[in-house]
Amino acid sequence: MTTSTSSIAPSATQAKPVAIQGIAQTAERQAAPGKSPSAELAAFAAGLQFEAIPPSVVSKTEDLLVDWFGSAIAGKGSRPVETITRFAESMGPADGPAEVLVSRRRSSAYFAAMANAAASHVAEQDDVHNGSVFHPATVVFPVALALAQTLGSSGRQLLAAAVAGYEVGIRVGEFLGRSHYKVFHTTGTAGTLAAAAAAGNLMGLNATQMLHAFGSAGTQSAGLWEFLRTAADSKQLHTAHAAAAGLMSASLARDGFTGAAQILEGRQGMAAGMSSDADPARLTAGLGSRWATAETSFKYHASCRHTHPAADALFQVIQDHQLHPQDIASVVTHVHQGAIDVLGPVTDPATVHQSKFSMGTVLALVARFGHAGLVEFDTHFKDQPTVDLREKVTMVLDPEVDAAYPQRWIGKVTVTTHDGRVLKGRVDEPKGDPGNTLSREEITAKALRLASFSKGAGPGEMQRAIDALWQVASWPRVGVLLAGSS
Repeated sequence: MTTSTSSIAPSATQAKPVAIQGIAQTAERQAAPGKSPSAELAAFAAGLQFEAIPPSVVSKTEDLLVDWFGSAIAGKGSRPVETITRFAESMGPADGPAEVLVSRRRSSAYFAAMANAAASHVAEQDDVHNGSVFHPATVVFPVALALAQTLGSSGRQLLAAAVAGYEVGIRVGEFLGRSHYKVFHTTGTAGTLAAAAAAGNLMGLNATQMLHAFGSAGTQSAGLWEFLRTAADSKQLHTAHAAAAGLMSASLARDGFTGAAQILEGRQGMAAGMSSDADPARLTAGLGSRWATAETSFKYHASCRHTHPAADALFQVIQDHQLHPQDIASVVTHVHQGAIDVLGPVTDPATVHQSKFSMGTVLALVARFGHAGLVEFDTHFKDQPTVDLREKVTMVLDPEVDAAYPQRWIGKVTVTTHDGRVLKGRVDEPKGDPGNTLSREEITAKALRLASFSKGAGPGEMQRAIDALWQVASWPRVGVLLAGSS
């Protein structure tokens, strides 16, 4: 069903006790007089206004919004997404103020955020912040959009709330450290606080209320990597829960509900239970001067970000030496430990989604087609030529790559050909990183491809929605992006 421009545009009208104790004591020493790191971060999130955000960061946030929108539309038709959406719609009002993107129906902000967060994480094309190993868009924008539609907020208010969510979530992810990510899916854990920050900023929470929202969000933070071993659907549940729980936490705080005052760095807080290398200084470093939002990367390949550096390095070798897939005898990928932790369990992927966490599958698709996109995964992940190439790929821990991670995600491969050549490739900034970013034309084209793949929106209506989103800062009121019932 097509829609008019007016319906798209906004309406005018595992740590040891000693380590745990040390984290808490360090936090107490580093906190400003009378203010803990949690409280300082909460005050920043509550007080952030659009006018305080540099224009370059505003522009990047607009890029991230359009990029997220494409990923959300790409979720239509995915079985886990449709399951969560049916649940949300069965529990919510039949005609609420907030938009469920994949169904074109309306619901409460809570359930719309839940459904849209699930939808935007399944195509594996949503953004990522390298240093925190966190996917901000998928938990921040569903909340910001649903609440802005509910509250009648302006486009500038939506953008400010999104930046608050990005800045908080990224810092919480950095604070929790590498040990956290080995077991926990950071987007499900830090993402709950990011969602609370975005929601609380839009709701106008004061600093005390925001701190209570953080406390409630943190105690609900969850998400474990075990699902990858059996191709379970949990990744979509992680984002759906994080977005909904964060929104709920902010709503409760607005109504006087209290949460732990030091949920992050406290003696029995998140770091105590979820990290052995947490650094409280990372929670507040550079607040208001270092804009972590601008450091966020776009995803070029439709796969786990840990595969992208090696994929780009392999493609470089293939182009430089004019290789064909049948020329390749073996590929060694030189990786960081995080890649081994997340991708290592996936040896024989059973589903399209699980195959996106298989280094061998991703590199096989890149070798065959030059790109590991949605169509390539959907059509070819289990082809015999892909499987044959997949089995030629191995991962080895590389000290240089591991030392640079997570601030830098270096791609290094060694390719051996059947005629005996040993070829090396290296990429220091994978496609989509801030230093090798996507242009607005590329972001638009990517979003259109995603919508076309899922049939979540027609080309014309998707283009109109994207055109409107590029003007979000001028919206007096956030309206519906896609009209009608699909």
